[in-house]
Amino acid sequence: MHLQEVLCHFSFSIIIFMTQLKNDRFLKALLKQPVDRTPIWMMRQAGRYLPEYRASRKDAGSFMDLCTNPDFACEVTLQPLDRYPDLDAAILFSDILTIPDAMDLGLYFETGEGPKFKKVVRTAADVDALPVVNTADRLSYVTDAVSTIRRELNGRVPLIGFSGSPWTLATYMVEGGSTKDFRHVKGMMYSQPEVMHQMLDKLARSVIDYLNAQIKAGAQAVQIFDTWGGVLSHAAYQEFSLKYMQQIVDGLIRENEGRKVPVILFTKGAGQWLESMADTGCDALGIDWTTDIGNARRRVGDQVALQGNMDPSVLYGTPARIREEVASILESYGPGAGQVFNLGHGIHQFVDPEHAKAFIEAVAELSPQYHK
Repeated sequence: MHLQEVLCHFSFSIIIFMTQLKNDRFLKALLKQPVDRTPIWMMRQAGRYLPEYRASRKDAGSFMDLCTNPDFACEVTLQPLDRYPDLDAAILFSDILTIPDAMDLGLYFETGEGPKFKKVVRTAADVDALPVVNTADRLSYVTDAVSTIRRELNGRVPLIGFSGSPWTLATYMVEGGSTKDFRHVKGMMYSQPEVMHQMLDKLARSVIDYLNAQIKAGAQAVQIFDTWGGVLSHAAYQEFSLKYMQQIVDGLIRENEGRKVPVILFTKGAGQWLESMADTGCDALGIDWTTDIGNARRRVGDQVALQGNMDPSVLYGTPARIREEVASILESYGPGAGQVFNLGHGIHQFVDPEHAKAFIEAVAELSPQYHK
């Protein structure tokens, strides 16, 4: 790196460090510190339900062009914040499959069919050929996006970085795309467990490098998305999913810019494993709508914060019904710190943006009574 580049990077780091957060209730809640109201953000809050997002995607040319251009990624990250001023966090606009793509598997998207890979990983030789991804070499467009977003946020709200979990990434890599029966990936897990472990270890090491690079670039919290952990049996979840998320948690930078960097684990369909997830040393657990948040709080106590967990389909209901559901979840969790309001999974593309507004405003209006 030339001296001019070093000085530019150093100056940008100073600017980030000196920028005071105007709204830090999300970070405080993750650390179970007192807040004035329950913070809220939505998984996939920058996405297809927003007309401004659809316009940006059209301008970019494709979904991957949107992801790989830091300026476009910044633009769509900020769109929901501009529309919904009560949101308490921004989340990096990217895709969970950036790491497999950087492993040269040929990620592409078919309209209406989701992500696919030109190459699949199904043999020991395939796994041997996989590199451990170096973010600086292969995914600098992501860290460039993080830096750009932090600059444009200017302390407005915290920025969340993220990655898919090793198990979830492996499902796409082995299946070659989305799946309903997990035939190939579970077949490998049960017939070639040592090969699967080798693959998951490479993915875990790649995720550690990737998330740490995001933190260094300015992400102030990180979330690990384990979308498909819930399809595993109890024993298989511990061995093939949670073990590698534990490896990641152990390898992450936990303090940057003079403050703690909270780590959120989210496994869809994992209500039965909350205690073992909390034992990883993460700061918060994301839960889906199949788990009652009050019951989850009783089970994990003060060990971790809880994030979730409204069914995204509630947003197809009336604003009055949405408000009812928000009130019910707030009441279930009860008074005190440690709650982040979210959906139990990503917002659906056909949701009316005005219904999302009703949801966000209901949390902002109804939650202060639980924080007196």
